[in-house]
Amino acid sequence: MPGNGEAVTRRTGARSGGGSAFVLSRGVVILFAVACGAAVANVYFSQPLLVTMGQDLAMSPALVGSVVTLTHVGYGLGLFFLVPLGDVADRRRLVVAQLLLLVVALAVVAVAHTAVILLAGMAATGLLAVVTQTLVAFAASLAPPAGRGRVVGLVTSGVVIGILLARTASGLMADLAGWRSVYLASASLTALLALVLYRVLPRHSDTPPTTLRYGQLLRSTIALFARERLLRLRALFGLLIFASFSTLWSSVALPLSGAPYFLSHSAIGALGLIGVAGALAATVAGRLNDRGLSRRTTGLALALLAASWLPLAFTRSSLWALVVGVILLDLAVQAVHVTNQTLIYALHPDAGSRLIGGYMVFYSIGSATGALAATSLYALAGWGAVCALGAAFSCLGLVLWAVTRHVPGRHRPLSADSGCQLPASSR
Repeated sequence: MPGNGEAVTRRTGARSGGGSAFVLSRGVVILFAVACGAAVANVYFSQPLLVTMGQDLAMSPALVGSVVTLTHVGYGLGLFFLVPLGDVADRRRLVVAQLLLLVVALAVVAVAHTAVILLAGMAATGLLAVVTQTLVAFAASLAPPAGRGRVVGLVTSGVVIGILLARTASGLMADLAGWRSVYLASASLTALLALVLYRVLPRHSDTPPTTLRYGQLLRSTIALFARERLLRLRALFGLLIFASFSTLWSSVALPLSGAPYFLSHSAIGALGLIGVAGALAATVAGRLNDRGLSRRTTGLALALLAASWLPLAFTRSSLWALVVGVILLDLAVQAVHVTNQTLIYALHPDAGSRLIGGYMVFYSIGSATGALAATSLYALAGWGAVCALGAAFSCLGLVLWAVTRHVPGRHRPLSADSGCQLPASSR
């Protein structure tokens, strides 16, 4: 956080009294990471399958495009309407219930024989895939304050890998057994994870959930943004870095599929394997946050993000330049993302689900903005203009960091009359 990351961490440690009694072993953290990666991958499986889906179900090109749109709309709605439930419900039961419902949604997609059923299933899949963010908040709540950054970093690395490998995995499976096999396999894996998490996760947290009603819960998410400057600032960072991230990944297939490369969809999808390097940044950034270096980590990562667009601009003349740019960009984005989540959770651990869910709404806005702007700009002005757009998002984030890095953030406890009170133990 610009200016007060260390203070937030120290304050949280004192408030939470050393963390949960549940021993969060490395194996359980890895389980969280696998579950997060498997859940979020469902949002991206369809992207290389759109043509095949459309042909199978006789869908028009416009209707095929709505498959991705509805999935992301469902995900955005889930961030606001479902993720906050983690602050009022038993998170173990909530996670398992969402995973089991996700199994049903995936099965609907797999057996869909009309466009209407497919679109309904995809929207439900997006809505329920937000269990990823419930798991992130759950893992953060179980971690000791001194090691929370490391845990969030490891779990986020699972999210990174799930996003980047989803397209590659779905393309390969579809080639081998058809597009429906992708969703059948994912449904089977999700059911298995639900069973394992039910047996492994603690039944109750040390701190009882709040007693807010659902309407109050949703209003309190907005109230948190109104009260917490740090949350607003980190949400803006999230919007800008994911706008830059989406600018690259939503448009990079366009220059690679044309002259001089004419790469196949499988070859383009393999770029996700390079981007997995970002998972390394997630774990390193988490450790740096635990050492009180959040401000420096953010500034360095944003500078790296801006610099990544220089080699990316030479994509048409050098694939090596593209590889270097992809690695730098993914490293930078994940470093800022982990820093953001670690710091905002530390504001109010008992409102962790609302904080992370609200933050991720800005992630969705940034991703949608970058994708729409990049594809439109490529058609009008080519790859150079796309790189200028990505660099602009990145530089805007760096300027925001430079302007705010010395301004201390403000933290105000939530009061009962605000409609978003926390338990007495956290006030």
